[in-house]
Parts: sequence; structure tokens; C-alpha cells
Amino acid sequence: MTKTKTIFVCSSCGYESSKWLGKCPACNEWNSFYEEKEQNINARDIGKKERVKPKSLNIIESKEDVRIDTGYGELNRVLGGGLVKGSLVLVGGEPGIGKSTLILQLCNKISNKGKVLYVSGEESDKQVKLRADRLNINSENIMFLGETDIDRIDDEIMEMIPELVVIDSIQTMYSNEITSAPGTVSQVREITARIMRTCKEKGITTIIIGHVTKDGNIAGPRVLEHMVDTVLYIEGERYFSYRIVRTVKNRFGSTNEVGMFEMKNEGMCEVTNPSEMLISEGNEKYSGSAIVCTIEGTRPLLVEMQALTTMSVYGIPKRTSSGIDFNKLALIIAVLEKRASLPLGNQDVYLNVVSGMKIVEPAADLGIALVVASSFKNINIQKDIALIGEVGLTGEIRSVNLIDKRIKEIERLGLKKCIIPENNKKYLKEKHNLDIIGVKNINDALKAVGIK
Repeated sequence: MTKTKTIFVCSSCGYESSKWLGKCPACNEWNSFYEEKEQNINARDIGKKERVKPKSLNIIESKEDVRIDTGYGELNRVLGGGLVKGSLVLVGGEPGIGKSTLILQLCNKISNKGKVLYVSGEESDKQVKLRADRLNINSENIMFLGETDIDRIDDEIMEMIPELVVIDSIQTMYSNEITSAPGTVSQVREITARIMRTCKEKGITTIIIGHVTKDGNIAGPRVLEHMVDTVLYIEGERYFSYRIVRTVKNRFGSTNEVGMFEMKNEGMCEVTNPSEMLISEGNEKYSGSAIVCTIEGTRPLLVEMQALTTMSVYGIPKRTSSGIDFNKLALIIAVLEKRASLPLGNQDVYLNVVSGMKIVEPAADLGIALVVASSFKNINIQKDIALIGEVGLTGEIRSVNLIDKRIKEIERLGLKKCIIPENNKKYLKEKHNLDIIGVKNINDALKAVGIK
């Protein structure tokens, strides 16, 4: 009897080793090796394939990408105009974030154009039906298949040739040719390759739903993201209703666009005007609150930022941030202490972006600095002022991109004043109907809002 050989595979990069290693020598990841049984390639029934000969690019007929309208403008924006026919899309997100809900709603929209095959390895037909009833989905073109064997799934796809195939989720599928358990590196890699081959040959658009790890990355080998055409992530805080859909890879469009949805009883509803939703409607005036204009992709968003400073009761002051990188907050506090002479060394500082938004753009630096200073001085910032600017380590306010688009959004929402970098004000291309104040450094900005 032939002895089965065991190998160890890195889940991050697919590196193989004959023994377990604590650190992968290829990608330097720690504790990423999983034990698997090595496959005998000769034992597989791979069949004989015809030899494919190379041909000149000049004789290949090229056609424009055929897009499938998803029925959601926000999702079309993220995908670059809709789903490309024959593409392979990977959707990831934390448990309970709304992946299955959004995809089932998408199936309902596309079922008007043809049959949709929904393959689930996690839920039964009755569970999916309950969700469909809650979402008021009753299309006869949505076909459900509760199966995890890729061979049977492949046979059904080839027989039906649907308009769209959904695999929920890739970690539950398995192939009899691989002896390891479902969800392992080799299983995920093999299943994805089979699905990709089928959808490319028949021009079937396929959506794969994947689980994420505690780090927020899609579980399985990194090669999974390299094989697909588009990688979508659904982000959002568990205790907030807003969800952001963004791409980290898109072969058919930009990776800078984001779409915004709100989770309601009737499902995921697109938010076409997110700026109005992200700004509080209260007229009360409090210190430590201001409106910041940020860019998500090419879309300007106005969000409310809040800060609170209190005297520290411990030896080391506490800094806490939600929606902003902690290191960014520490850097801005250091600039305020050094360049604006604000004694924050004995203050606990808390920063929050309202509605659970996450901001990584440098143009929010000026807003962070001014709300912290406003809370420390206990001086209100007017609610009709928008703040834009990147803060340098020397205290200068550096210029940002897409300034005209930001100001148009500020005008549309009825704000009266905007504080921007001086260099941006010099090179404005259009005239705007609001008071635009240009500032060179952090002290000018503090004076402009009446804090200093």
C-alpha cells in the first residue's frame, strides 16, 4: 500500500514545505502553514487536451465589455458600469454585514434578464426562502441549489447556462480530487480554478462569496484574489446601519469608487445622497464638532467629526479614535502642541467620526486639528463651516486634490463658509457662491474659526 505523503502549505502565498514552519520564507507570515496530503497528479483523470497554438494579437477580434445592469446605481458605480459578462467577482465581508442579503437582491434584479443559479453550501432552501420572503423576492427565474460538490455544481451550470451564478460560500465547496477538508488552501484554489474555467468558457457571470479572517482579509490563499476579476468588500460597523461597498481589485474599472447602502428591514437600500445622511440635523451648538469634506473614490462626502478633551486622571494621557487612524490623531496632537502652543500633554483626547465612517484621506487633517482645539478651548465652530486641508509636521496646511468638486458639494448642501489651503484657493478654476477662506498654517486656521 502506497504511503500518503504530507506537505505543509502557506495559506497566504501558497508556499509548500515538507515540514511545518513557524514563519513562511516566501511572504514572512507567521503561523500560516496548514497540513495537507500531496496529490498524485498522474492519478487524476485530466484527459487529453488539444494543443493550443499562439496567435497574433492583430488577428484577434476584440469587443467592448458587455455590461449587465445590476439595478443599483451605487453598485454599478463601484463595478465601473455594471457586471461584465463572463467575469468572476469575489465578495467579502464580516459575518452579518449583509453579503447574502445584497447578493440575493442582486439576483432578483438580474432575474429579469434570464435565469439565476444560487448555490448555497451553508443554508438550506427553506432558510434562503425565508430571506427571500422578507425581501419580497418571488422571481421564478431564481433557481436554488443546495450543494457543495463542485462536480455536481459544474454539471448543473453547464446544463442550465444561467445569466448569473452565485456561490455561497467558496469555503464550503469541495472537490473529490482533493483529499483535504473544505476550506483548506488546496480546496479553495481548485474550486476557484474550476469555476473560473467554466464561467470564462461559457461567458457566465459568477459571484463568489467568501468569509473573512479576524484581520479583515478573505479567508484562504492570497492566490484566490489574484485569480478573480473583481474583489468587492462590504464594510461597516455592526451597530450602524450604513454599509460601504468598495473594490480592492477591478480589471474592468476603477478601484477608487465606493457605493453606500443602508441596512433596513426591507434589505439593503442604496444611499444616493450620503452627505445629508452623515451630518446631524440638530441646531444645538457644542464645542468639539465640525463638518469635514472628504473624498471616497471620486465622490465628495461631508461627514461630521467630534472630539472631546478632558483632564487626565492617570499619569499617561489617553488617546482614543474611532473612524480615524490612532497614529494620525497622535500626530495632529503633537503638531498642535508644538506649532499652536496648545498644552495637550495632560489631556485625554477622544475623537469620533459620526455614523461609523472610516476616513483615511489626509484632507481630514485640518478637521481633526480644529475639533480637538475647539474642545480644548471650549469654543464652538459654526455648523455652516466646512474644513478641508492636510496638516504638515511644520504646521503648514498643504493643498489637496479635487478641490472644486469638494466645494460644489459644500455649496449643494447649503453651507456658507469653507476653509481650504491657501494654495488651493489661488488656483480655483470656477467661481463659487460661498465664503472661501484660504489658510497657510494651523494658526491661521485657528484664527479663521475664532479659536485663537
